[in-house]
Amino acid sequence: MTVTRLSVFPLPGALLFPGMHLPLHIFEPRYRAMVSDAMARDRRIGMIQPRPGPEHDRGEPPLFEIGCVGRIAEVEALDDGCYNLVLEGVALFRLLNELDVTTAFRQIEAELLPPAEHDPVLALGRRAALELESRRFADAQGYAVDWSAVSRLDDEALVNGIAQIAPFDVAAKQALLESPSLDDRADLLVQLMQFFGRHDGEDRVTLQ
Repeated sequence: MTVTRLSVFPLPGALLFPGMHLPLHIFEPRYRAMVSDAMARDRRIGMIQPRPGPEHDRGEPPLFEIGCVGRIAEVEALDDGCYNLVLEGVALFRLLNELDVTTAFRQIEAELLPPAEHDPVLALGRRAALELESRRFADAQGYAVDWSAVSRLDDEALVNGIAQIAPFDVAAKQALLESPSLDDRADLLVQLMQFFGRHDGEDRVTLQ
């Protein structure tokens, strides 16, 4: 078991997967301090979602158990002290315990989870179903998508890319992150797009 210490950015609705990229604009003072600290050390930040529930003694929400380590691949320091970042996903992690620290940003002890033993590939029918449902969902949302570029993505990039950007609620996003295999994640994506893409009585897409 590989155990490491991570500074974490608990951002609702934000997922990162190994091998994927996540752009972020950092403006809160405590997270600006987190970025400065990460740049001075190992350029790593743990992306994890806050869990609904009673706050901790420090007034912080509890965290989900699974997140993803991101390496700062690109950084732009702005004149106002803010940052634009691009995080590159390195590895999923499991939260072991939250550390009692004096920093304004939260830190945890985490177990790094091993990568998949082989390159995940979807069956042709599953891939086709995912692309079809993605088109329906994007049309319902009014998204402009370059479908020729989408068709050239490998299966893992397609599934994880949709999971990162889809406007689902926190619980749904976390379920995608914790899916045990690419097949499971693809099937769950189809179910979620069907559920969240339903129209209500006012003829608009129902999203949380």
